[in-house]
Amino acid sequence: MNDFLSVEAVVKDYPSGETTLRVLKGITLDIEPGKITAIVGPSGAGKSTLLHILGFLDRPTSGDVIYRGQRLSQINTAQQARVRNSKFGFVFQMYHLLPELTALENTLLPLMIRHSTGEYLGRRGELNRKARELLARLGLKDRLHHLPSQLSGGERQRVAIARALIGDPDIVFCDEPTGNLDAATSMGIQQLILELSKETGKTFLIVTHDPSVAGMAKRQLKLVDGHFVDGA
Repeated sequence: MNDFLSVEAVVKDYPSGETTLRVLKGITLDIEPGKITAIVGPSGAGKSTLLHILGFLDRPTSGDVIYRGQRLSQINTAQQARVRNSKFGFVFQMYHLLPELTALENTLLPLMIRHSTGEYLGRRGELNRKARELLARLGLKDRLHHLPSQLSGGERQRVAIARALIGDPDIVFCDEPTGNLDAATSMGIQQLILELSKETGKTFLIVTHDPSVAGMAKRQLKLVDGHFVDGA
């Protein structure tokens, strides 16, 4: 077990009619900080389930997740949410942007949640500058005030990446980050993730079925039928 992020003997079961479906079958894993790690495998292998457990979005049936010495099993829902907001960033295939908010507002959302209303208003100018600079770095300088419906798929995913990074997380979890994009746009997002990894030194954990996306990673892990196998 390392001192960054680990899972120990994680099992995840879901009810399925009168039986139980075991999606994860005793996963043990250390995530290396400052690197890109990819988890690959067929649909239904348990990749997204594992990512959700690693990111404190779900709890395992048995086993545990340890983040910097803090065990998921020993913290309550509110503490779990604070860790997610302050230490983790998330990028999903379907973007999950709020349709009524602009690109700038969607990017700022984690900071709005993190700070009290008074604190946020007191720092609004500073935080707005930070978000504007980040969106400009991601090629969205002229799209700050556009709603998601006015953005292309690639632009929406860049906003989602900005939202994931705005809170300066330790790790960014990416669940099929290019799965909803065409090949050319996918390549652009891949290149962006590589550049951001090098520039920021942040840890990226990417779940994907796309070999070209997995090829970005220093380490590839293949998940099949709820457990890791050789030959990623």
